[in-house]
Amino acid sequence: MVHRRLYLLPIIFLSLILILSSVCVGAEQKVLVLDISDSITPVSDDIVLDAIFTAETEGFEALIITLNTPGGGLDETFNIIESIDQTNVPVIGYVYPEGVKAWSAGTLILISTDIAAMAPHTIIGSAQPVEMSATGIEPVNESKIVNAIVALAREKALMHGRNETVAEEFITKNLNLNAESALDVGVIEFIAPTIEDLLVQIDGEVIKGKTLSTSGAEIEYYTPSVRLSFMNIISNPLISSILMMLGIYGVVFGISNPGVGAEIFGIIAITLGLIGTGFDVNIAAVFLLLVGIALLVLEFQAPGFGVFGIAGIICMISGSILLVPMSFPNYYTPADFQRNLMIAVAAPTVVIGIVMVFAIYKVMEVRHRKPLVGEMIGDMAQTIDPLEPGITGFVRHKGEYWKARADESIGEGKKVEIIEKDGVVLVVKRAD
Repeated sequence: MVHRRLYLLPIIFLSLILILSSVCVGAEQKVLVLDISDSITPVSDDIVLDAIFTAETEGFEALIITLNTPGGGLDETFNIIESIDQTNVPVIGYVYPEGVKAWSAGTLILISTDIAAMAPHTIIGSAQPVEMSATGIEPVNESKIVNAIVALAREKALMHGRNETVAEEFITKNLNLNAESALDVGVIEFIAPTIEDLLVQIDGEVIKGKTLSTSGAEIEYYTPSVRLSFMNIISNPLISSILMMLGIYGVVFGISNPGVGAEIFGIIAITLGLIGTGFDVNIAAVFLLLVGIALLVLEFQAPGFGVFGIAGIICMISGSILLVPMSFPNYYTPADFQRNLMIAVAAPTVVIGIVMVFAIYKVMEVRHRKPLVGEMIGDMAQTIDPLEPGITGFVRHKGEYWKARADESIGEGKKVEIIEKDGVVLVVKRAD
């Protein structure tokens, strides 16, 4: 009898281990939350891919992508959808928090996730592609583009058992839906005010052959690497365009004022701007900007009548407007965002251009003013360079720089008196 009880001990021990292990597994369930709260940029798909990799390798029960976006690049959107399709981790799209929107590209991503959910008072839709032209914002009606997006939207809706007709109308009719309407027509599955509530609602759902165990799961938020965070900032179309403009003006200022170091800043800013745009830069815009820089440098370095400077400013203004991203990859960026981007880039260019026109006008005024030599004799000036007998340097007289010489040694920054003018060289002496 005793021997039989001893045989039962291993069975009891194993049973306890299994029970305890199951309890531990349930307690260790965790979900990863990735927040997309800005435009979809070339870096966004890298961030999504990295978050998916983290969820796969660290054993997360699911990945929740919270969406609060005006839209973004179509190529990047396709890449994100492809990453969602290829992972074995359940991906939940969630328009969150309350009151936000997931328009255009955000809507397309939402209907492509394994589970689609929205917080109360959120909006999805407005997925018709648009482009900017000289006449303003215009919808894209090219069948090649529209049909491709419609086919993708319908296929993803079919894949996840959602309303294909509504998915198409997001694009063809610019349909917008709130959370309740989206649930009623069958493009989302859940409405939840918080992530915790959503986890309770989706608990037990079977996704990709896996039964979700999310009720009470630990919530961890994805944090991108420093590199991805930095790239995400400069890849914003507004930031990258401003970097390009600041860089160009930095180069111009640096060339016209040697020794300041502005040209180094300019080159760095241009490089960062190009990286941020993914080098998808309008060639004509870059050409106009380079021509504008060359003309402005020519105006600063060589005497003229301001023609080069004015032409350079016109080239730079035209190039800056063309530089605003408006090509195919950005068709999914809403019209309001594109309009604001155009204003943000063009406005400072116009303002700086006006200032430079005024500066060129003043330079022209000085160049064409007849020198009143007689009035200069006896005036005070200040040495910019040390003066030695037989060696010329520069002095400043009424804000203008003149070559000067002296028959005595005079240090830098000293007051001197103009006693004679020899051609374009002033003859000075130490002021009493």
